[in-house]
Amino acid sequence: MMHALSEETCSLPETRPALAAPMPARRINVAKLAVAAENTFLSLVFAALVLLPLAEILLRAAAGVGFEGSSSLVQHLTLVVGILGAAVAAREARLLGFSAAALIDGRAGRWAKFSAFVAAAAVSALLCIASLQFVRAEHAAGRILAHGIPVWIVESLMPLGFGIIALRLLLSAANGIAGRLWAGVLAAAWVALFVLIPFEPRELVAPGLVVLLVATLLGAPLFAVIGGAALLLLWGSGVPIASAAVDHYSLSANPSLPAIPLFTLAGYFLAESGAPRRLIEVFASLFGRFRGGAAMVTVLVCTFFTSFTGASGVTILALGGLAMPLLTAAGYRERTALGLITGGGLPGVLLFPALPLILYAIVAKTSIESMFVGGLMPAALMLGIALCWGLRQRPAGNPARTPFDRARLARALWAAKWELALPAIPMTILLGGLATPVEAAAATALYAGFVATVIHREVRFYPDIPRIITECGLLVGGILLILGVALALTNFMVDAQIPEHAVDWVKQHIQSPWAFLLALNIFLLAVGCVMDIFSAIVVITPLIVPLGLAFGVHPVHLGMIFLANMELGYLTPPIGLNLFFSSYRFDRPIPEVCRAVAPLFTALLAGVLVITYVPWLSTGLLSIQR
Repeated sequence: MMHALSEETCSLPETRPALAAPMPARRINVAKLAVAAENTFLSLVFAALVLLPLAEILLRAAAGVGFEGSSSLVQHLTLVVGILGAAVAAREARLLGFSAAALIDGRAGRWAKFSAFVAAAAVSALLCIASLQFVRAEHAAGRILAHGIPVWIVESLMPLGFGIIALRLLLSAANGIAGRLWAGVLAAAWVALFVLIPFEPRELVAPGLVVLLVATLLGAPLFAVIGGAALLLLWGSGVPIASAAVDHYSLSANPSLPAIPLFTLAGYFLAESGAPRRLIEVFASLFGRFRGGAAMVTVLVCTFFTSFTGASGVTILALGGLAMPLLTAAGYRERTALGLITGGGLPGVLLFPALPLILYAIVAKTSIESMFVGGLMPAALMLGIALCWGLRQRPAGNPARTPFDRARLARALWAAKWELALPAIPMTILLGGLATPVEAAAATALYAGFVATVIHREVRFYPDIPRIITECGLLVGGILLILGVALALTNFMVDAQIPEHAVDWVKQHIQSPWAFLLALNIFLLAVGCVMDIFSAIVVITPLIVPLGLAFGVHPVHLGMIFLANMELGYLTPPIGLNLFFSSYRFDRPIPEVCRAVAPLFTALLAGVLVITYVPWLSTGLLSIQR
């Protein structure tokens, strides 16, 4: 099924190239064995990440005492999942990158990819060197993680992971042995230039940043661009590059971070099972008798699905094959149906436990619970707009409609009862104060996996579960890789007081909070066109949060503005990422998808402006909660 594809897929237009000549059978078997071993190891670590918080809940309930060192172990397991997942993403040539680079094709595209991947491999090699320096210092310190496990053992996966990523980027840079050798020589030259350069470091910072900007436009993975910028700036300031590895490791100190892979895994189990079909049947049974009922079904299911997968692109791939026949059979024009499926999942990004909402809360240092409550009314507004637009596009005349059938509805509700109960798991645990967000996420992931494998038996324990976990780890690894290197860049900017300077500059040129919000909307829409939401969160959020505080914007309100604009950016012609997903899924040219989405885009844009200029939508429930 095509819905296993993630949000980042369109960022790199080509998969990893094949070798120039067929490999002997033994080598093929060895390669397959290595891939299987890597996937299995990632799956086992991910399974431990799920089970350890659950063991903590059970021990606390039974004995009143938790598992010793559980929190620290879970946080370090998340770091390991991120490293392994990033290595798998590099293996599959699916590291997050600049989506507009997909427009470069042909010979120019091959040269662009070669240049971008060589630069990225050089940065990854430098990050490997920085991580080695960090691990050496940690080994000398002799710190213990828990149960006698030295911390440096876990940390040693960092240089190993960066080294593997560098090698795989070189293999992906070109076809054939000669091209890959050239890629290796050029990457080694870049590393040598950085390490052995006899010039004053500050003199090369600006040219190096220009090179990274060009590499970004050519399609370099975003982690390399951010990490390279951090290394250059640290180097130019006389700070050891090992500090970049220290900042990356500091991810493990964030107690909320493990919720990201755990909730994402729950969404992947949902996507891989028969849940989309059962959910569509439920909503069709409820609303199929109305004119425009098919549109209501599509929007509601897409929103529900996106809130758990965290990626509206996955929703298009997972539900497109089911929703398109439903809409066309109800008399909707194909163009209208195409637009509705492409944009119908947008409200789900504002609903807990959507991955972007959790990631924003972590990066912006905002309470996850506050973001959850603050997103309810903005999501309801965007959902209402999408529903109203779909209803207005309903077919003229009196097309055939499904009469209401209580027996059909009862059967549909019974068949989908496990999926419909899924949102209640984290909400009950969190709002009831029964467990931490990480433990709630682990319970949700286990529940989704149990339903898919044991109750419905639509997912096999082998090979489906390792494949699903690997696919999930690939996405999570790409995100955490960017988050780790972005911390180094963020900390440098804080030390250099760049956010404070940005606030002073903006306040000199913009005095009105209303004008600031308008400028912020335009900026975020532009960013959403060319950058995926996960990358934008870790890159842009540290810059806009101080600006929001300076203009008196509530942190949760700022988060809603950010998420709504970024998701709308996915629909912005001509290079919004969801346009590519829809074009790919339905085999339609990009201009046709743009025309189909344009009316819904305009309606949703009005909703984004309401979210921006009516703060009460984001903060009203927070005051009631207090």
